[in-house]
Amino acid sequence: MKVLLLKDVFKLGRAGDVKRVADGYGRNYLIPQGLAVLAKPGALKQVDRIKTQATIHRDALNEELGVVAEQLNGMVLSFAARASETGKLYGSITTQMIADSIIDKTGVEINRRQVHSQPLRTLGEHIVEIRLTVDLIPEVKVIVHSEGEELEAPEIQEPVKPSSDESEDLQDEEQVVSLSEEADQVQEPPEMQQTVEPSSDEAEELQDGEQIASSSEGDDQEFRSESDIVEETEVE
Repeated sequence: MKVLLLKDVFKLGRAGDVKRVADGYGRNYLIPQGLAVLAKPGALKQVDRIKTQATIHRDALNEELGVVAEQLNGMVLSFAARASETGKLYGSITTQMIADSIIDKTGVEINRRQVHSQPLRTLGEHIVEIRLTVDLIPEVKVIVHSEGEELEAPEIQEPVKPSSDESEDLQDEEQVVSLSEEADQVQEPPEMQQTVEPSSDEAEELQDGEQIASSSEGDDQEFRSESDIVEETEVE
């Protein structure tokens, strides 16, 4: 049978689409739930109006549930169950149990029909889709473990803190480094050349030498005067 969708239906189509479905699925679920009508000529004339209204409603719903989708995406749910040695459960984890767990953990109202999963019947990890809208489908991780088995929490590596002795050594090293840097920045003053004064003995020797030099200069002058006299007498 052909039906005209009045609302978005997960994995079937969007509002305004015409789809061929099984008679039982259409008559027992889609039409009674108000999700579709028979695709008759009178109903097909309303396609444009249905699509326009559905687009407005869809955009508003996506904006409203966007935060919820981010909150649910990647969430981890754990269930303890009795299981055989092969890992098969004595029972199952139903969609209603998953929906209730999400409600308890987040406070977000989730209908079991929004949980896209078959009943879980084995131990291990399972990825389950939550249908918020046709566009927003976050995934949660469901872990099923045996009763009495403790789940290992992920290890969180804490930063290693130095002991008191190591911290004191580090502080001493930092102080030494800072002092050495300050010492490198200080410029040493240039060396001043001091004038060396002679001792008393050396001063006396210098005075004697000066006197001898002056006396020798006087003798030279007398010798020069006598030679001048000799030359004058010879001329006469």
